[in-house]
Amino acid sequence: MPSVAEPEQNHLLKALSPAERARVFPHLKLVSLPLGKVLYESGDTLKHIYFPTDSIVSLLYVLENGASAEISVVGNDGAIGLALYMGGETTTNRAIVQSAGTAYRLTGMRLQLELGRHGQLLHVLLRYTQALITQMAQTAVCNRHHTVHQQLCRWLLLSLDRLPGNKMIMTQELIANMLGVRREGVTAAAGELQKLGAITYHRGHIAVLDRKKLEKCSCECYRVVKAETDRLEMSQAATR
Repeated sequence: MPSVAEPEQNHLLKALSPAERARVFPHLKLVSLPLGKVLYESGDTLKHIYFPTDSIVSLLYVLENGASAEISVVGNDGAIGLALYMGGETTTNRAIVQSAGTAYRLTGMRLQLELGRHGQLLHVLLRYTQALITQMAQTAVCNRHHTVHQQLCRWLLLSLDRLPGNKMIMTQELIANMLGVRREGVTAAAGELQKLGAITYHRGHIAVLDRKKLEKCSCECYRVVKAETDRLEMSQAATR
């Protein structure tokens, strides 16, 4: 039987003080996040915040014609439900499960009670918001100025950082929707990476074989996001 995910697998929950864990953890609910599940659509009123443990959720902006592009990925490094702790109740993006797994869910009411204490959880979420804003900004630049090949490498590396292993399930069509590019471009880019021995790809199953090759093929966007995320997590750990 697979082991049950623990709250501490999420970096934000792990950063909480023992007193905060004692208050918050009893109210967390472990939920399954199957591939493709939509946690919320644009305009929905948010009722829960999610802390992924071994799943990845993509935040997408969807246009009126149905076209979409990913603006950020959230895994065990963060939380889904930014609007709940930034003062709003709705958001303009869609949250969809990119890699199946689990997450711990907390009600918006319980979250607000804890934030009202102005303790570690508030500071943890604010630091994470800064990292998320960096990722969104870098993604926008990357989508405008870099090749599909570089974008795919960035996307794979960001996903890899948020997974317990080196494998993921994702069709080329879904990747194309995430990146906001044509499927043919993703097919060509994935084929190049496979020839280099960086990944293997077969019927939606992707395995990263050589991380260093992916990093070499990626643009600076991945390194910028990675460095800022690591910096904020280190400063977070120092305040515990």
